[in-house]
Amino acid sequence: MSGLPGVREGRLIDDASLVRGPVARALEALNGRDVETRVVGGAVRDLALGLAPGDFDLATSAPPEEVMRLARAAGFKVAPTGLAHGTVTLIMDGQPIETTTLREDVETYGRRAKVAFGRDFLADARRRDFTINALSLDAGGRLYDPLGGLEDLAAGRVRFIGDSDDRIREDYLRILRFFRFSARFGGGALDGAGLAATVRHRSHLARLSRERVRAEVLKLLVAPHAGAVVRSMGEHGILGEIFGFADPARLERAVAIERFGDGEADALLRLAALGVVIPEDAERFSQRLRLSNAESERLLGAATALVRLHGVVSAPAPEVLRRMLFALGRRAASDALVLSQADAGARPDDAEFMAARRFLAETPKPKSPIAGKDIVARGVAAGPRVGEISRAFERLWVDSGFPCDAATVERLLDAVIRAKPGEGKG
Repeated sequence: MSGLPGVREGRLIDDASLVRGPVARALEALNGRDVETRVVGGAVRDLALGLAPGDFDLATSAPPEEVMRLARAAGFKVAPTGLAHGTVTLIMDGQPIETTTLREDVETYGRRAKVAFGRDFLADARRRDFTINALSLDAGGRLYDPLGGLEDLAAGRVRFIGDSDDRIREDYLRILRFFRFSARFGGGALDGAGLAATVRHRSHLARLSRERVRAEVLKLLVAPHAGAVVRSMGEHGILGEIFGFADPARLERAVAIERFGDGEADALLRLAALGVVIPEDAERFSQRLRLSNAESERLLGAATALVRLHGVVSAPAPEVLRRMLFALGRRAASDALVLSQADAGARPDDAEFMAARRFLAETPKPKSPIAGKDIVARGVAAGPRVGEISRAFERLWVDSGFPCDAATVERLLDAVIRAKPGEGKG
């Protein structure tokens, strides 16, 4: 993490989002008349780093009812998304802006808290998770840093606010957020006090919903320093709480292969690299993270294809890749090839594996040259026998190397039709 030249408390941050558009409109509507409203949280952190912010969140001294009144008067749609915690969502031009009244926790219960509304931005900052997320920005673009977040950003340090154990007890998801933010902003290094606290509380990860764990894990895996941080998570017993078995070293090898190929960080491929070797592993990961159907199918496809390459210590031959491409598709075959290279311990720039990846990327997926109508045209009555012949032909065609010339195709089809039902199965 490089330093933050010129970024300091009190500095004016000039960003288009703050001078026009829905965020600027919201700040204009919610400031004045004894009300102060600021941009808070991750958007301010990203602006300080020179990154494009994602969602904008606001904190305000106005109570929720006043926020809703002022926002509607300014033309916003308003959704009371969390009134018990002082949160409403303002919507304009399709952009949601979560707006929360300043508050202090009176009591906390894991992910829930009893809060009291207030007017103190410092007290509100102290109830956040990390110093780098406790920055705020007023309507004039002036930056406030009451807890040393800018210094931590410049040093590549992710540090809990106050007592690490207290922050984690307030919300056990912060265990995973600590590792995710360290992988993204911390250069892979982990704050000692924070790490020790996550270890003390790691058993409480079981309390979290699998959907929330899934979201954090997938974001963590695509962070710039995911490999080093996940290795630390394994060394300190965090991965075991989430997955049971996981292989951080395999993940690091797969990440190196992926990066050498100039591919974008792929969360699901990296998840598979973390511990999917056979289809049962894919099922285990899917259950523990409650993956979507599409995500589960991706892992299962990779595992099914990888089984065909178990024991391979060099790049598979083109005929093996073509069979995988035909049977399982390009995505599953490509995933399995990266995992196989990682398992073989081959260098990211291994020439044979690089050639295999190009082959998979450039080779059209084989398509059977015959259809059911071609079989019926040979005098076979429509019905189950047509399907049997089609499947038997495909097996013979694949074993023959996917021939495409008409004469060979006709000969293979004739041989299958002449065979007795049941012959050639295997």
